[in-house]
Amino acid sequence: MEDKNFKRTTITAALPYANGGVHIGHLAGVYVPADIYARYLRLKKQEVVFIGGSDEHGVPVTIRARQEGITTQEVVDRYHSLIKKSFEDFGISFDIYSRTTSDIHHKFAADFFRTLYDKGELEEITELQYCDEVTGEFLTDRNIVGTCPRCGADGAYGDQCEKCGATLSPDELINPTNKNNPGHGLVKKPTKNWYLPLGKYQDWLKQWILEGHKEWRPNVYGQCKSWLDMDLQPRAMTRDLDWGIPVPVEGAEGKVLYVWFDAPIGYISNTKELCDKNPERWGTWQKWWQDPETRLVHFIGKDNIVFHCLIFPVMMKAHGGYIMPDNVPSNEFLNLENDKISTSRNWAVWLHEYLVDFPGKQDVLRYVLTANAPETKDNNFTWKDFQDRNNNELVAVYGNFVNRALQLTKKYWNGIVPACGELEEIDRKALEEFKDVKKDVERLLDQFKFRDAQKEAMNLARIGNKYIADCEPWKVAKTDMKRVETILNISLQLCANLAIAFEPFLPFSSEKLLKMLNVDHYEWELLGSTDLLKAGHQLGEPVLLFDKIDDETIQKQLDKLEATKKANEAASYKAEPIKPEVSFEDFEKLDIRVGKVINCEKVKKSKKLLQFTIDDGSGTERTILSGIAAYWEPEDLIGKNVLFVANFAPRKMMGIESQGMILSAVDYDGSLCVTSLLRDVKPGSQVG
Repeated sequence: MEDKNFKRTTITAALPYANGGVHIGHLAGVYVPADIYARYLRLKKQEVVFIGGSDEHGVPVTIRARQEGITTQEVVDRYHSLIKKSFEDFGISFDIYSRTTSDIHHKFAADFFRTLYDKGELEEITELQYCDEVTGEFLTDRNIVGTCPRCGADGAYGDQCEKCGATLSPDELINPTNKNNPGHGLVKKPTKNWYLPLGKYQDWLKQWILEGHKEWRPNVYGQCKSWLDMDLQPRAMTRDLDWGIPVPVEGAEGKVLYVWFDAPIGYISNTKELCDKNPERWGTWQKWWQDPETRLVHFIGKDNIVFHCLIFPVMMKAHGGYIMPDNVPSNEFLNLENDKISTSRNWAVWLHEYLVDFPGKQDVLRYVLTANAPETKDNNFTWKDFQDRNNNELVAVYGNFVNRALQLTKKYWNGIVPACGELEEIDRKALEEFKDVKKDVERLLDQFKFRDAQKEAMNLARIGNKYIADCEPWKVAKTDMKRVETILNISLQLCANLAIAFEPFLPFSSEKLLKMLNVDHYEWELLGSTDLLKAGHQLGEPVLLFDKIDDETIQKQLDKLEATKKANEAASYKAEPIKPEVSFEDFEKLDIRVGKVINCEKVKKSKKLLQFTIDDGSGTERTILSGIAAYWEPEDLIGKNVLFVANFAPRKMMGIESQGMILSAVDYDGSLCVTSLLRDVKPGSQVG
């Protein structure tokens, strides 16, 4: 960064679709690293703007509106508010979080398109496109699903496979179907749209990315290269839809701007909104988007690489006057409990729910997501790891060290910082170990290695925790209080350094620690100093920096996910194929009867079997064994009417003769449900 001599930095974070909440995959992939970086640059006194906002156009929001039977505007209003508040409560420090349904954005995006149109940068192409065979409605890429030609996964969208991340077109799908109306067929009919000729800029893209940005992350550079090794095709920038920004061209009625044209322009329009509200603070939007001395950094997930590295830059290049992204630190995906996070399957940990379930624990999630950041490959979030990292690292290392240092100072000197006396070897070693922390954290953050940078900050806590444990001031206090003064002075200096080092990563905890130290703020430049707290300074009241998370709390989260899994299985259930036909004569050979359960008990030494005593209407009780013990308590079946096959040959199980078979239905999850009747009939009644 230094060698390019940028004066300021524009940071953007991918705009989340306003069709649902924000989940941990979004946080780990985009918002936590972007926030760490923005906070870091601010701490270094650099000029920076951090831009966010909701993406309120495109198909996902219209699908949600259709599912819920409400207007699309109602959907985006609800989720924009939810997302914005979640980010605020979680401490994502956007300078503005706006939306793409704003008047400013609509005008800005329409004007941007019109400029490209007037410059002749767009191609008008009439092509055959999929539409609903019954309604005649043109279908967007998201409304067409089929089998992915790359990985073979079912349910891939017409623009992307969520399983393997491949960018697709509807024509590439195997067996494409109509997602809106699965019973309706697909037909193609001609429609006119405006296309961005990516191929025209292919040589420029190759030079700019492949030659000029070899420092980009391998996943970003590699995906760009694989696209640029092929001939880039024109990409439609308009769609046949009724929700979105109307195309500002005559003859374009019923068409809107493609969401991937409209959304990234939201970064610019949101910057304009911020600057227009407070020009004294921010200057003009052009300063942040058109000045070559401004550095542009996009934080995104890997599924957005093509749009941010190829399509959006071509849009800005074709328009003219815009700077290009200097870096696009894209992350891979975060899985949840070894399964892909999915909004449609509700397989996620939602931020707004986390904030309710874990009040005051924003930094715990920030810490865990950064420690598991999917920077180079897909990674996995588990609630067990979340608990372990909190209890074994934040509580047992960082929190334990701070608590010991402050509590001992309170105990011996009423919270007044003692003076540092003569240093011993163990003191010099501890001070030596943390003098380079600033240089190391900065080097890693400048390279967007957030996971390693946080690890360096935590190493500082480990140094402190080991130092105070090895020195044992609580024992030394019995014989040498002067020595204790030095130990606690050094420990308190380390605590103050931790408040600085962790501020970009764990802002709530750093604020809490500063309050305990009775300090308003420390400049980043002071990180690594050994005299941050002067002798005689009065500390604040010590409290626990972090709390342990118990097994019961974690189990509740696992139970919630298990309930989601069950609901998904139920929703995706398909009946087994019908067995081959049998003749009526064959069916008549079965004698199915009604029996009343007189008694039911578990069979000793068997986990599966229940022993039924049945009144079958004959005057003689019948014994039947059934393998349903895992699904029913015996006492719940006593007195019930059940159906059983009466003419099966007797069969011995566990030394007991079973005289028939109880009929049960196999549910979607493999559980067994005993068949019963809508009203009582006499035992022995035949079923036919």
